[in-house]
Formats: sequence, C-alpha cells, structure tokens
Amino acid sequence: MANNVSLDVAIMGREFRVACPEEEREGLLQAVAFLDRKMREIRDSGKVIGLERIAIMAAINITHDYLSSKPIEPDMREHRQRIEQMAKLLDQAMTSQDNLF
Repeated sequence: MANNVSLDVAIMGREFRVACPEEEREGLLQAVAFLDRKMREIRDSGKVIGLERIAIMAAINITHDYLSSKPIEPDMREHRQRIEQMAKLLDQAMTSQDNLF
C-alpha cells in the first residue's frame, strides 16, 4: 500500500494542499507547475478575466491538447476480421500439409 503525502502547492499565487502517493509526488509537482504556467499565459493574454474563468479555459486547452495527441482507438472489428482471415489461411495451409504425410 502506498504512503500518501500532503503537499502545499501554489497556483497563480493561491495555496492549495493536495495529497498523493509518495511515488507520484514529482509528477504532481510537474502537473502543478504546468497548470500554473498555462493559467498565467491565459491571464497575461488579457482576454480572460477572473480566476475561475482562467482555470476553466486552462482545463479546456489542456484537455484539447491531450485529446488531440491521444492515439485513435483501434477498430477492433477490423482486427478481428484480419485475425479470422489469417486463421482461415493457416487452416488451408495446414490442410494441404496433411496430404504430404
């Protein structure tokens, strides 16, 4: 069982206490730094005012970037059809081998 640690982090000058497993501590700190940087970029652009709106815009931007870079789910139907076709070819090859012996 992982030991949880509490961390005090700052996002746009506001302090938050979060808990995470010890082995995820560094990743969490990187995520906080990334979010803080994105929120500051949005704030500095001057187009969005208010911490809540900045947070929502950052969430939307980060989610969009994530989903855009995420590999497309494979078409399992197509994979099954290919496997079935390969199985048929193997069966045919094995049948012709039976005639050799």
